[in-house]
Amino acid sequence: MNTEKLQSLSDFYRSQLLKDTLPFWFPDSVDEQFGGYLLMKNHDGALIDDDKAVWIQGRFAWLLSTLYNTIEPRKEWLDAAKSGIEFLNKYCFDTDGQMFFHVTREGKPIRKRRYFFSETFAAIAHAAYAKASGDENAAKRARQLFATCIEYSEGKKQLPAKFSGTRPVKGIGVPMIMINTAQQIRDTIGDPRCDEYILKWIGEIETNFVKDDLRCVMEQVALDGTVVDHIDGRTLNPGHAIEGAWFILHEAVYRGNDKKLIDLGCRMLDYMWERGWDKEYGGIFYFRDVYHRPVQEYWQDMKFWWPHNEAIIATLLAYLVTGDEKYASWHQQVHDYAYQHFHDKVSGEWYGYLHRDGTVAQTAKGNLFKGPFHLPRQEWYCAQILSASIKQKVSND
Repeated sequence: MNTEKLQSLSDFYRSQLLKDTLPFWFPDSVDEQFGGYLLMKNHDGALIDDDKAVWIQGRFAWLLSTLYNTIEPRKEWLDAAKSGIEFLNKYCFDTDGQMFFHVTREGKPIRKRRYFFSETFAAIAHAAYAKASGDENAAKRARQLFATCIEYSEGKKQLPAKFSGTRPVKGIGVPMIMINTAQQIRDTIGDPRCDEYILKWIGEIETNFVKDDLRCVMEQVALDGTVVDHIDGRTLNPGHAIEGAWFILHEAVYRGNDKKLIDLGCRMLDYMWERGWDKEYGGIFYFRDVYHRPVQEYWQDMKFWWPHNEAIIATLLAYLVTGDEKYASWHQQVHDYAYQHFHDKVSGEWYGYLHRDGTVAQTAKGNLFKGPFHLPRQEWYCAQILSASIKQKVSND
């Protein structure tokens, strides 16, 4: 891509973020009565439920704080971020310290989960808000949450018991989310633990989940890192592994374009693009089987929004760090598919769920899992890395 193309893409992503995606959610989603955000919305922005997903309360507070930190210090963004932070702290922690997954509009608990992703999103939200506001208590809270997540990830702090039977496994989700959590904390408030732990978690992914002989990235493996040859153990999630690939490529850039990390991130992207891209209809399959056998979940061939956000980031970042036109071509493919099929040109934002042929499966744009995170993060991050690349090209010229 020449500089003109890079600038055009950067302008596109920034415009989509600020003029299309964000206005769908903000300011109408801020709950002026109870705090936090009302995010379960239909295609036209109408509420379909006033419950609150704790993940997305943290994610939106992170996004608003991040926009304040990196795009423009708008008071309304900071005020809305504060509303989410206060709601999290007031209502979203149980008496045992673990966070809830799902609460009512007023903040009454509904559900907890046997994992600690609510805590990771709360950690990055507090860190980004601390940078935006200068609130030292928020910074302290972010570091405490990060420490708690480390303890959970290492088994030093126990979550509610989960029956593992005679076939215990470990998943790629924990090292992945911890890499990104540490990266966000490092970039906002700093923490001396981040660099060492990030390399540790990348090492876990490379050692246990990246299978060069099979040209894939496993979603889960046995405790010794071997493939569990049963339906669940064989199931791949291409979009998830591609998200992990760009976390590693981001780290490569941070470490001065580290060649080993670039190679690892690109291998992960290559393997899962080959596995995941639908050559007949376009788009990324949700699940595949490592040995090309049938997948159990009925939604295995649907196209969900977020894998496409992650692939847009990963292919663009891979191109920018390698200059390989293959990645520019892949970026164009997934970009064109996603903005043609997911984007709602009438009401803005993206539909979340498509049938295999690209038709809309259902119209909700906000629920317990979908909200203002993957799409706005993609548009924000792509605009940021493109802007940085353009500046570098200009300075080199």
